Amino acid sequence: MDLDALFNAIAGVIAEIPRSGLLLATVAALVAGWVGSIMARRDVPFGLSIRRLSTLALGGILVVLVLQLSRFDPRIELAVPQIGLPEQVVEGGETRIPLAPDGHFWLRAEVNGEPVAFMVDTGATLTAVSAQVADRVDLEPRTGGIPVRLNTANGTISAEITTIDDLRFGNVAARGLDAVIAPNLGETSVIGMNLLSRLQSWRVEDNTLILVPHHPQVPVDW
Repeated sequence: MDLDALFNAIAGVIAEIPRSGLLLATVAALVAGWVGSIMARRDVPFGLSIRRLSTLALGGILVVLVLQLSRFDPRIELAVPQIGLPEQVVEGGETRIPLAPDGHFWLRAEVNGEPVAFMVDTGATLTAVSAQVADRVDLEPRTGGIPVRLNTANGTISAEITTIDDLRFGNVAARGLDAVIAPNLGETSVIGMNLLSRLQSWRVEDNTLILVPHHPQVPVDW
């Protein structure tokens, strides 16, 4: 790696730090641990205590990080509403989406009661909305959420995790769904695998995408 690439990589990391309380806490804990170690070696009072507290803080940050990453896989997902990680629920009845002339499956959904157009993308890990849509439907970045790097046609971008309290389309309702707020998407939003994988099944037949929630299903309160 040449010096320019190295400096660009370092600048990218530094630019991410202010956007995540979790990263700020990690940096603070590392600095405190370093200071505590120096104090302990010089027999300065409370040096050992500071080092131990920093170790505990880093352990807590690691637990939060694992909890957030676990939500990408419904098989190991853990719901911890106390720290803003509610259970992700997808329920309702079978919904059919016809193939659009552009070769994509588009659906008209409501996010927190506001209309939003989504493209179904089986290659996307997470459901994504643009910054413009997030502002319109009152989605806020999750406090302490980890930044997510997304590969797009325009290059790699940074996105912030949010929670969609209520998303509805056809006969399907999703609650507590993780999503990312991504810049440069315009009015395009994406339904990703974190929603599709919580269905009983999804398939394409005769240019129609068929979404089937798990059964027995909880009645959807429309």
